Amino acid sequence: MSADPSHHYLAYDQRPQPVVAMESRWRHGMSTGWHSHPRGQLLYATEGVMVIHTDAGSWVIPPNRALWMLTGLRHCVNMSGDVVMRTAYINVDQVSAMPAQSCAINVSPLLRELLVEAVRIAPGAVPSPRHARVLELLIDEIQVSPTLPLHLPLPQDTRLHRICTALMAQPADAASAAQWAASIQVAERTLHRLFAQETGMTFAQWREQARLLHALRRIACGDKVIDIALDCGYASPSAFTAMFRRHFGVTPSGFYR
Repeated sequence: MSADPSHHYLAYDQRPQPVVAMESRWRHGMSTGWHSHPRGQLLYATEGVMVIHTDAGSWVIPPNRALWMLTGLRHCVNMSGDVVMRTAYINVDQVSAMPAQSCAINVSPLLRELLVEAVRIAPGAVPSPRHARVLELLIDEIQVSPTLPLHLPLPQDTRLHRICTALMAQPADAASAAQWAASIQVAERTLHRLFAQETGMTFAQWREQARLLHALRRIACGDKVIDIALDCGYASPSAFTAMFRRHFGVTPSGFYR
C-alpha cells in the first residue's frame, strides 16, 4: 500500500479538463476525513468496500457499485477492507446531463474498464483522440447506469436523529415503533409521519435499510452470514438471506462476486 493518500485528490480536482481520473489505495479502517470537491465526483473501488457519510445520510458502496456525488457535497469515506479506489472528477458546467442527485449506480463491466483506463490518462495533458473517446464513453455510461437503493437518509429532527443513531449502533434492536415513539414522548402516529417527512421512508423501511447497510459492511469484512443475521436482528440466516435477496436479487455470499 502507498503512503497516506488523504490529500492526493488536490492535484486532480482543480484541473481545467472536464474529466480527470485518479487511483488511490487505502488500508482497512482508514478514512479520508471530511472534505468536499469543486467538481462532481464518481467514486468507485475495484477492491474493498467504501462507507460514505454525508450530513444527509450514508451510502455503502461495494466493488460492483459506484457513487455519484454532487459538486460541493461534504463527505467522509471510511474503508472496509483494503480499498483500491478510482475516482473521476467531472466538471458539471462542462459536462451536461449528469445525475441531478447524489446516488449509487450499478457498474457494468464496460464502465469498470473505462474507469480503469481513464486513470491512465495524464491529467495535465491534452487527451489523444483515443483518450478523448474513452472519456466521452465514460460519461455516456454514467448517464445510462441504473441507480440502486444503497442510501440511508438521516433526519434533521433531533428526536428522530437520536432514534436513528441508536438503531445504527444496535441494528438488532427490536423495539417497536410505539416504544420508540414513547421514548421521545410523541404518539406512534406522529413518529410514522415524521419518518415519512424527514427520510421519505416508513420507520420499518428505514430500520431494514439500516440493517442492510450494516450487513454489507460485515460481509465485506468476511464475517459469517449466521453472525451477521443475528447481529441484524433476524432469527435465522435463512430469514436474513430472504430479506437480502428481496432487495438485491442475490444471496449475501453472491453479492460481491
